[in-house]
Amino acid sequence: MSELSKRSTIYFAPEIHHALRLKAANTHQSVSEVVNEAVRLALREDQEDLAAFEDRVAEPTMSYEALLKDLKAHGKL
Repeated sequence: MSELSKRSTIYFAPEIHHALRLKAANTHQSVSEVVNEAVRLALREDQEDLAAFEDRVAEPTMSYEALLKDLKAHGKL
């Protein structure tokens, strides 16, 4: 663990904690390393989602009612 690491207390459901300990042991990592990687992955996915929203901001929008009407008109409903 680096000197720049910050300590935090996190409470896990017992079954999640057990799964984390098993994964850590099977991958030769600490529970902290497993949790840090999971958080990094979640944050990376959020960043990708936000980028996708930004890329699509100029796309036209359709109301839910218009979508239903379009689906019905095309025999999808």
